[in-house]
Amino acid sequence: MKRLIVNADDFGMAPEVNEAVERANRHGVLRSASLMVGAPAAADAIERARRLTALAVGLHVVLVNGRPVLPAERLPDLVDERGEFLSDLVQAGVRFFFRPGVRAQLAAEIRAQFERFKQTGLTLDHADAQSHMHVHPTVFCLILEIGREYGLRAVRIPREPFGGTRTIEPWLALMRARARRAGIACNDYAFGVNDAGALTEARVLQILERLPDGVTEIFFHPATAAFSGADRGTERYEFAGELAALTSPRVRDAIAKNGIASTTYGELAD
Repeated sequence: MKRLIVNADDFGMAPEVNEAVERANRHGVLRSASLMVGAPAAADAIERARRLTALAVGLHVVLVNGRPVLPAERLPDLVDERGEFLSDLVQAGVRFFFRPGVRAQLAAEIRAQFERFKQTGLTLDHADAQSHMHVHPTVFCLILEIGREYGLRAVRIPREPFGGTRTIEPWLALMRARARRAGIACNDYAFGVNDAGALTEARVLQILERLPDGVTEIFFHPATAAFSGADRGTERYEFAGELAALTSPRVRDAIAKNGIASTTYGELAD
């Protein structure tokens, strides 16, 4: 059986992102979004999510490329001199492993983000992380451990099918095993790791034609237009093209034609 989760990342980053999420949910195939609780437009995203009763919302844990929820002085090993998380993922990952006391700082910030999500009153559908930093062993273990205290029932495994993430396949398999031992549901595959910012209608139609059996997530980065404050490296993202794919009648028809069942992480965990 082919089951598909259609999700939007970076909900709360900017009004243009939030508007795209709303349009894609009301008029397209989008079923869920991952909320950045400390992002500049988070309040607007939360207000929209409360109106969008058909939108499942998860937590997009941010530990790179953004600002923390906690005061920067409490996170000296996680932030730079401007009080922002690092944008160099390798440097951040090394710090997470080797800086004394960094695990306690990570735990405190992750807990603060789960707590802020709880304060929204929204039901927690799933968790994932900005730039897939939950692939980091320390971060993943903390998300599972702390998330369960806040009702976490599902987590994304960023595993591309057809060998798309073969270099980290052993660790991804271990992530799945650890999640399941913790009673946390997860997907089998994900598209968007290698196609981030390029999930146009044509690419999505290709994916749907060869969607593997099992549970697959396609995670998008839609926006109504380019916006200020976008992460470094996203200058070439086709934000509007991804929104067009999410609202495309051809994409909706292809899901039905290929016998694909639409779902959410929360429905997997039920």
